[in-house]
Amino acid sequence: MKASVLVKLSLRSILRNRMRSLLTTLGIIIGVCSVIVMVAIGEGTQASIHDNIASMGTNLIMISPYRGPNSVNRLVVEDVEKIRREAVYVSAASGVVRGSGIAVGGVGSWSTTIYGVEPDYIIIKEWKIAEGDFFSGRDVSVRAKKAVIGSTIAGELFPGESPVGKRFRIANTPFEITGVLESKGASSMGGDQDDLIIVPLTTAMSRIRRSRNLQSIEVSAVSENRMDQAQAEVEEILRESHRLPPGAESDFSIFNQAEIIEMASSVARTLTMLLGAIAGVSLLVGGIGIMNIMLVSVTERTREIGIRLSVGARRRDIMRQFLTESVVLSLSGGVIGILFALGAVKILNSSGVLRAIVNPVFILISAGFAALVGIFFGYYPAQKASRMNPIDALRAD
Repeated sequence: MKASVLVKLSLRSILRNRMRSLLTTLGIIIGVCSVIVMVAIGEGTQASIHDNIASMGTNLIMISPYRGPNSVNRLVVEDVEKIRREAVYVSAASGVVRGSGIAVGGVGSWSTTIYGVEPDYIIIKEWKIAEGDFFSGRDVSVRAKKAVIGSTIAGELFPGESPVGKRFRIANTPFEITGVLESKGASSMGGDQDDLIIVPLTTAMSRIRRSRNLQSIEVSAVSENRMDQAQAEVEEILRESHRLPPGAESDFSIFNQAEIIEMASSVARTLTMLLGAIAGVSLLVGGIGIMNIMLVSVTERTREIGIRLSVGARRRDIMRQFLTESVVLSLSGGVIGILFALGAVKILNSSGVLRAIVNPVFILISAGFAALVGIFFGYYPAQKASRMNPIDALRAD
């Protein structure tokens, strides 16, 4: 029997009981839809993580105090100066402290994040100035009360006018605005990248954080190919600066951009696999549903099977007929599930709540898996139909 004839017979049998066929494929529809959506969300999360970390800077290496029992933060400004003097594979370095505060000035007040950094920070982060200038190294050395603000702060405190040269206060400290950063907009995770104030590192340490220790040091390697060498070099310089003997554990943690992306992506991949496996249970349930309905179909069509066998149909023809019917039923559910999944992904992306990326290859895999479910769970009913005795089948009511 030709494949086209088998498919036509299968479709005729499926359409004869439309509602039953639809209910039978419901498990496959939900399973395929769930798996595609879950994996798409996982892929989107990984892409968002990659974009967020990539937007943190160019060839970035981050140093932070070691977090552990009895650990002490020993990162200081002198460490940054030593890296800047001695490191060959480092193009820029800056100490960083962070805090939150309320900026008061212009037409009102605004709660925001305040960064204390050095001029190299703008190179590391690849920030551009839309208006005015960034503060200078001299401003850092004299603890100048100067600030560069994001476009969100500019719009909230000084709407419709240039904020350069204007003043605002954080707590009781007045700051003069020297520049406005070029707008970056929302990050891929939804955070506002323009809602920040940047002040000289020493000013932030004395007036906002009130501490002589840095929260982190950020370094940019001369090139992506030199990242490992730059990281090893920075680690050696800091160990020497902190007078750590050979073999002693470092009192700081150091990561480069690639390592951070890999660690975050690994967590996202594990979560994706877990969600996909949970959603895949629906496919198993759907397959059992198909097997059950095919067994019912074999019982209902016993006389039909007997007639076919008595007029010359071979047992393998009967088996192919029912197996094809099972595959067509499962594949139809898979196609409907794919369409639902694409619609769900479109809704998620348009809502902005989650980012989902559908891999076309995975759609083909999902369709193929649906067909395999039909073969696996349809084999036993098809085999049962092919092994019927023609005489007993013709006697059936």
